[in-house]
Amino acid sequence: LHTFVDFFILFFRGGSQIALKIIKNLEKYREAAKLEINVLEKIIERDPHNKKHCVQMLDWFNFYGHVCISFELLSLSTFDFLKANSFLPYPINQIRHMAQQICHAVSFLHDNKLTHTDLKPENILFVNSEYSIVYNTEKKCNERRVNNTTVRLIDFGSATYDHEHHSTLISTRHYRAPEVIMELGWSHPCDVWSIGCIPWHGPYLLDMGVHLQTHDNREHMAMMERILGPIPQRMIRKSRKQKYFYHGRLDWNEHSKSGRYVKTKCKPLRKYLMSHGRDHHNFFNLVETLLDYEASKRVSLSSALSHPFFTTSSDPGKRQSWRNSCDLGR
Repeated sequence: LHTFVDFFILFFRGGSQIALKIIKNLEKYREAAKLEINVLEKIIERDPHNKKHCVQMLDWFNFYGHVCISFELLSLSTFDFLKANSFLPYPINQIRHMAQQICHAVSFLHDNKLTHTDLKPENILFVNSEYSIVYNTEKKCNERRVNNTTVRLIDFGSATYDHEHHSTLISTRHYRAPEVIMELGWSHPCDVWSIGCIPWHGPYLLDMGVHLQTHDNREHMAMMERILGPIPQRMIRKSRKQKYFYHGRLDWNEHSKSGRYVKTKCKPLRKYLMSHGRDHHNFFNLVETLLDYEASKRVSLSSALSHPFFTTSSDPGKRQSWRNSCDLGR
């Protein structure tokens, strides 16, 4: 985290285990913790029955200057489970359920004039990550299949209300929206972009989130252009970061070492499609709407939840299974 150091440990409350977040005893960290507590209290107020898939704060207290926040105890993050599973992708029906929950959670935040600003797989935790071992006939190996895909969104330490000061730099690099990099101003749509980049589906789609490493804005935008096409001219004209552009285009040398790296590691989005089933096509179409360069044109999450990926399925059995799984998560 950029703002404060924290640790999660197991603690006991009424005989049950909880998670305890301990914020370092420094003034700037304590102030940040107060802001997070304010957001968590708002979530409890607006979602008293815990139906919006956001982690619930149980209590908070001060311990010798360390602000301590207790939460319901959750399990592995979607990223840690994916990593332990050798980055084998989640099945499409599990992707659907997890994505639907996160869209609901973040849409709930947006309805309450909040932007999360740090959406990533590490901040999406399974309620229970117990799994079964199944044989993957395509990969010819055993893989872990999580039994219950109910998840919770965590870490509201960087969440920002619409009326509050908006920091210039937000989001973890791989999930950072173009309007943030180009300093065009940001709001709720930056969360939508981050959801589109989340690699819960494994490395078969957006390798950027799992394999590609860059700390350079120009290279990051070159990756975007390789996957999504050219950045719109009107965005470039409005950008406060003109040093990244030349004559209305990204100032990027495709023949440089970095240029060859991007060209080798990235390819147009649709070329990542490895199945021609309707569910996979619907999923890619949804991702394209989430990753519209222009924030004003990017789909809202309330609209995204009506996308065919969520409302239809090519397999009636999977569709019913997903609906049952959704019911369990409510």
